Amino acid sequence: MIDSPCESASAETVSEDWQQAQQFNEHCDCVALDRPRLRRALEMEGLTPSVLRQTHPHLFSDARVYVAHSQLDFMARLAETVERIVALPAWQERVLAYAPESARHVPQAAGVFLGYDFHLCGGQPRLIEINTNAGGGMLNAKLLGAQRSDCAHAASSLQSRASVEAAFVAMFREEWRLARGERPLRRIAIVDTAPEAQFLAPEFELFRRLFEANGIAAEIVDPSALRWEDGVLRCGEAVVDLVYNRLTDFSLDEPAHAALREAWLADAVVLTPHPRAHACYADKRNLIALSDDAWLQAIGVGEDDRARLRDGVPATRLVTAENADSFWAARRQWFFKPAGGYGGKAAYRGDKVTRRVFDMVAQGGYIAQALVPPSERRLWIEGTPRHLKLDVRNFVYRGRVQLVSARLYQGQTTNFRTHGGGFAAVQAV
Repeated sequence: MIDSPCESASAETVSEDWQQAQQFNEHCDCVALDRPRLRRALEMEGLTPSVLRQTHPHLFSDARVYVAHSQLDFMARLAETVERIVALPAWQERVLAYAPESARHVPQAAGVFLGYDFHLCGGQPRLIEINTNAGGGMLNAKLLGAQRSDCAHAASSLQSRASVEAAFVAMFREEWRLARGERPLRRIAIVDTAPEAQFLAPEFELFRRLFEANGIAAEIVDPSALRWEDGVLRCGEAVVDLVYNRLTDFSLDEPAHAALREAWLADAVVLTPHPRAHACYADKRNLIALSDDAWLQAIGVGEDDRARLRDGVPATRLVTAENADSFWAARRQWFFKPAGGYGGKAAYRGDKVTRRVFDMVAQGGYIAQALVPPSERRLWIEGTPRHLKLDVRNFVYRGRVQLVSARLYQGQTTNFRTHGGGFAAVQAV
């Protein structure tokens, strides 16, 4: 048995501001999103809002999500803590022991767009997972630029679109500088499988235009368009300097990704994010280590950092054939996730899982995370009050938070299929 993760929270992180944020999330009925303004912004970027409404009707929420300053501070400090721990030799040794071979290559680039996803449980942020190539950054930047200011709770504490976009450009330039020094960054390839068919394909175009507006040639390509020849990575006849990697083949083991893998292993291209970043941060088995206080103490992690992890990381265990029966008996207390999963795929709440599905989970490759219920945002939808679940994503680079956004949804995981849901701007309270 485990203690309920929402029964208590440390005095360091819970204060009156989260109660005020909770009140706003329950009672603020303002329409925060200026949709005509957002439409104009997207049209200026070459997107067609009418088409986007048909293909992505629940991409953006009209609502704003309120988050306490103390919660934001806690999430930022936890990201800094994880960054310190990931740098430890003992951490590297542990996570690389179960990582794919490609993760053993040591690049100089750090890896862009780590996504630290939290549930705000009883006022206490709880880290649900860390993702590499976290999506939604540019879409949320545009969302920030289209927020109305006439809400009774509106404040200057919203991040600005311009500052977020500038931080993103600086991040890619820093990745290039870490690997190539002062040589000019000339060309970026934004790479994903069948990119035009991806759900976040509109974001690829936003990134392409952002790079080009800052003097960097950019193109959106399928990995099959890349060629590894003469010691360089090419797309057509052009040499690619940096690849912004949106693939979900985190190890680059698929045959279709051979050219990209070979170029990366030869340090002929700057790849970001890369297999080592995924191994060090995003493999779900890493949450087992982050919630293992005795092991963290043994490898030299200080008390302040360990206390923050005890507050912020739910207990996580590996599911094995030997312990499967005990997990089944206590399944309502757990959430089951594949170790290499992403986007909520093949993840199951214990109180919803069937015996047939759990038998598949018990075969291996899954972790069990203590169930952390999400907080909620009440909205009026078609004249009816409804409570949507919410999670909070921190976009992080090298331990520093660049952007905080929220996602509103109903169902087991975020899905962008909920009327009134989608990405929502975050306002600090």
